[in-house]
Amino acid sequence: MGIISDPLMRLHYFVILICFSFTQIWAARPLPSWNDGNSRSAIVAFVERTCTDGSPDFVPREQRIAVFDNDGCLWSEQPMYFQAIYAFDRVKALAPQHPDWKDKDPFKSVLEGDVKSALAGGHQSLGELIMATHSGMTVEEFRASVRNWLASARHPRTSRPYNEMVFQPMLELLEYLRAHGFKTFIVSGGGTDFLRVFAEDTYGIPPEQVVGTSLKAEYQVREGKPVIVKLPEINFIDDKEGKPVGIHQHIGRRPIFAAGNSDGDFEMLEWTMAGAGPRFGLLIHHTDAEREWAYDRDSHVGKLARGLDEADQRGWLIVDMKRDWKTVYPR
Repeated sequence: MGIISDPLMRLHYFVILICFSFTQIWAARPLPSWNDGNSRSAIVAFVERTCTDGSPDFVPREQRIAVFDNDGCLWSEQPMYFQAIYAFDRVKALAPQHPDWKDKDPFKSVLEGDVKSALAGGHQSLGELIMATHSGMTVEEFRASVRNWLASARHPRTSRPYNEMVFQPMLELLEYLRAHGFKTFIVSGGGTDFLRVFAEDTYGIPPEQVVGTSLKAEYQVREGKPVIVKLPEINFIDDKEGKPVGIHQHIGRRPIFAAGNSDGDFEMLEWTMAGAGPRFGLLIHHTDAEREWAYDRDSHVGKLARGLDEADQRGWLIVDMKRDWKTVYPR
């Protein structure tokens, strides 16, 4: 390119170069949907010091294990867990095959649209609904059912498909960690088979890296074809103290990075942080009633009380959704 003699043209060209340079720098900026502040800085600093050769806190690639809760951590969980909404919709779809449900709770309350009464029995009621709607079918039939539901169901407040109610800053965090050699896992109280339907497309996390609650299953041959059938019996509950056990049994390494949002994740963070070497524990605090929801101690889902009380003394980062995130959902 020749020398530009016109002063105004030179100035115009110089401005274009500056804007282009800043655009390139911004595009390469880690975690672009996170506001500048302590939360983003702490995450970036941890990744840099554990992934830089020669750093005193360098962690070999094979030990870079990061675990994430799903409900309330990677996607929203209000007004109730999305898998419970799927179960409610399945009750309504299956009701003609079960005429006794119209007189039997929690099914009766579901069919009448009384969510509060349907869940009045707590985990026992929800477990009964899950076993009735998630079992008796092959794993392939279950996957097809979940895929069809995700394709048609919409969130009552946002009208988004449920698998688009994901948090853009957390998608960026997953990708950022993987770009630095971390292996990312979901460790959720939600169902393993349910999560595996969409985890790879939505989060970039393959089925073998999903640890969740599961029903028992058995091998059968149906019409000459071998299948795995889901049974109406709980196999493992991956919540609270069950999460470290699930990590041990399915992953086989103690993570160095753990992220959650509720007291159901407390033991997972506690166990992660108890290991030797550099560690990172993170809790998402739902503080944004305008863009998402604001809840913690008194919430019927995602209750966060002990985590709020003890995070500082345990060295865990509390991410304030309203303060720390530029955006919540993908555009």
